[in-house]
Amino acid sequence: MFPPLTLKTVRWRPFEGEGLEHLTVRMTGGGFRAESTVIGGADAERYGVRYAIDLDERWRVRAFAVEETAGRRIAMTADGEGHWQGEDGTPLSTFDGCIDIDLAGSPFTNTLPIRRLALRPEHGTARLKMVYVPFDTFRPFPDGQHYTCLQPAGRYLYEAEDRTFSAELPVDADGFVTDYPTLFARL
Repeated sequence: MFPPLTLKTVRWRPFEGEGLEHLTVRMTGGGFRAESTVIGGADAERYGVRYAIDLDERWRVRAFAVEETAGRRIAMTADGEGHWQGEDGTPLSTFDGCIDIDLAGSPFTNTLPIRRLALRPEHGTARLKMVYVPFDTFRPFPDGQHYTCLQPAGRYLYEAEDRTFSAELPVDADGFVTDYPTLFARL
């Protein structure tokens, strides 16, 4: 459904407060690598992070690392089938079943399930479990999320499993979020 991707660079800014994300995704020998710098937050919750996500050819997360400019870091690897390990190789069974990740301050991670699943309206709603990484604590946890295709390669409904948040996400021809209502706008 989405065209092949070799190189893409995008930027987003938050709707409120200061901030910017600069992301580059490039094709690698076995899939893709996304690298980004994100600055944002408000008041005492300001952050500056760098992240890298390694994806296989089917857009499944195989590894990621997030590092704060102040020094905190988290890194995990995955087999692409929902089994995770810490940076030291320790199995992390808490995240069994998670294929994708969701980084709190980035709209890019919504692209991962959108591209990977290539949903169509007739597919119904995909119920997913994500490795969610908040930028304030750097302590990941499993998070239930739902995605529904409203318009193929055009618009998707994101819903938190606990029903505390939902948003219609317009995407470009490559499946990258263009605007994330109330949170981010693409530059």
